[in-house]
Parts: sequence; C-alpha cells; structure tokens
Amino acid sequence: MQVQTHVDIHSEWGIVAARQAGRKLAREIGFGSVDQARITTAISELARNIYLYANKGQIQIEEVTSSGKRGIKIIAVDEGPGIKDLRRVMEDGFTTSGGLGAGLPGVRRLMDEFDIDSEMDAGTSITAIKWLR
Repeated sequence: MQVQTHVDIHSEWGIVAARQAGRKLAREIGFGSVDQARITTAISELARNIYLYANKGQIQIEEVTSSGKRGIKIIAVDEGPGIKDLRRVMEDGFTTSGGLGAGLPGVRRLMDEFDIDSEMDAGTSITAIKWLR
C-alpha cells in the first residue's frame, strides 16, 4: 500500500507540517539523512512559494514505485496567479521576493525529476520525485 499525505498550505504552520510529513515518509521509505534533508528542503521551498505567491494551496507527498525503484513524489498545487515567465523563474539567481533566488532551480537540483505547469490566473502545479538509490 502506498502512503499518501496532503498538507494544506495557508500559513507558516502548513510549511512546517509539510516538511515534517516529507521527512517522516522519506525516512520510512529508507532514504538516508542527506537525502532526507534534500527532500525536506525541496518541500520547504515549494510550500513557501505557495504561501508567498498564491496564499494557499496544497503539498501532496506520496511513495512511488517504477521499474523496481522506490521513491518519494512531491506535488505542489495552488490556484494562485500563475507564473508569468517560467523560463526566467527557472534561472539561477532570479528572485521576486528579495531572497537568495535558490527557489525552483534549487528544487530541480535537489530532486531527480522535476516538472512544472503554470497557467496565468489559474495556478501552478509542480511535481518533483527523488528516487531511492
């Protein structure tokens, strides 16, 4: 049976809850402490983006299997304003919040698979997967 968790993001507490749920599932799947930290960091970035730019959304965390591999899938979904320029947002160092700009490019580097879909005035969906080695 595959484990699946949904965490609503509408406050800083949602970010904390998503991080905790992700670390717990990563540990249960068998990820080591370094990969647990990578996964937790990716979840934190995705949840914080929901909170900052869309005000509310959801982080879904689930165990996945494919071709005999096990992993963890993170899906970040919101119904916010969407991302106007996806190419620019995926550039290292780009920031709209005044932060360090590690955001989505950082998530892409931390995870093994990364996909983003965004539509103006309809929201954004990001899927990231980390495979157990």
